Amino acid sequence: MGEEEDHSVATRTATTTTTNTKSNSKKLTLIPLIFLIYFEVAGGPYGEEPAVQAAGPLLALLGFLIFPFIWSIPEALITAELTTAFPGNGGFVIWAERAFGPIWGSLMGTWKFLSGVINIASFPVLCIDYVKKIFPVFDSGWPRYVAILGSTLALSFLNYTGLTIVGYVAVLLAIVSLSPFVLMSLIAIPKIKPRRWVSLGQKGVKKDWNLFFNTLFWNLNFWDNVSTLAGEVDRPQKTFPLALLVAVIFTCVSYLIPLFAVTGSVSVDQSEWETGFHAQAAEIIAGKWLKIWIEVGAVLSAIGLFEAQLSSSAYQILGMAEIGILPKFFGVRSKWFNTPWLGILVSTLITIGVSYMNFTDIISSANFLYSLGMLLEFASFLWLRWKSPTRNRPYRIPLKLPLLVIMCLIPSGFLILIMVIATKTVYLVSGVMTVAGIGLFFFIKFCKTKKWVEFGIVNEEAAKDDDFERDML
Repeated sequence: MGEEEDHSVATRTATTTTTNTKSNSKKLTLIPLIFLIYFEVAGGPYGEEPAVQAAGPLLALLGFLIFPFIWSIPEALITAELTTAFPGNGGFVIWAERAFGPIWGSLMGTWKFLSGVINIASFPVLCIDYVKKIFPVFDSGWPRYVAILGSTLALSFLNYTGLTIVGYVAVLLAIVSLSPFVLMSLIAIPKIKPRRWVSLGQKGVKKDWNLFFNTLFWNLNFWDNVSTLAGEVDRPQKTFPLALLVAVIFTCVSYLIPLFAVTGSVSVDQSEWETGFHAQAAEIIAGKWLKIWIEVGAVLSAIGLFEAQLSSSAYQILGMAEIGILPKFFGVRSKWFNTPWLGILVSTLITIGVSYMNFTDIISSANFLYSLGMLLEFASFLWLRWKSPTRNRPYRIPLKLPLLVIMCLIPSGFLILIMVIATKTVYLVSGVMTVAGIGLFFFIKFCKTKKWVEFGIVNEEAAKDDDFERDML
């Protein structure tokens, strides 16, 4: 297939997607996109502390130095290539659908959406957990339930006001929430003893590898979430690769600098390195004022995480409607803000329901579903490279297919490990959710056959493009 013909295919796909977006809508530019990616993935050094508790300072530092090369960079590179090749809302759903067909696109949507909204539900709970330290009334009972409901609705309304506003709010939240870590790291410099960095932990303390790898995994993943917003980004073919590059560097640095500062300057029992220990370390290093600032920063970080991930879930629903996997009405936008209000509403309602449940097994199930989605994503990437080698890719990973297979196999092995060690309850819940997703696909297909509801036509156009590519190869 010639380059001109292939470029024409990409242009037709992008044009079809663009028609579903109002021409006067404000597009995300580079800086807000960088910080949205940052909050999709990290939101600050909050939550990295258990890596030290699990394996000691040296392995924690090495983990945050090495793991990005094993997981974060491959995922970010794949996201950059596929987002620029298929620049429409829906992201990974589009990739799976174009690679293996509608049922796999629908399953990808089910796995990623459920894992996403379950993850979102934890952030209002985290906010209230910090607020209750100042106002104990929110510790339990109806005040706590009302506070969780109120904060979820308020944060969802902010999301409704527009992705551009959310993007610039993310910039502000990042600056305020990261500032105390910068100060803490500077104040800690005279107190640092480098020999503490090479400690393998206290004698007699057994390494908790499950906690160690899960901490690394959940602090350095979700790079592909931002792909569901591709249709809302200004010049995505140029903006996405640069935004992902800056976000990867920024995220890794924001984890490593505080970790080097605290492990080098503070000597405490290894068991104290639980989530939130950075606030205790700030009090040891500089005083209570910095501890309070970091705790306030944790609340702001949780708000940023909520906004970024709710945006991804809402635009995923919009994208699935645009390519015909969901009925067309799921793609409806607000007349005032041009945001996918129904996608935001559906995501918010599920989030509220989940936020009052016991998280232990259901979050583990969300992790399992996310792992299934990532395995399908790696397979989609490799298949699209093999099936459409000449497709116009404004950003292309500079590796041949055999090396790309190796690049995908390493993180895939890690995903399989996480799935193998899952409990029977996780297998059961994940299996039920997967079967429900398959059932939903066939129900929607039945509705489409009976013409009970209207569906988009982008899916059919994509199929024609695929037929065209196969004929030209």
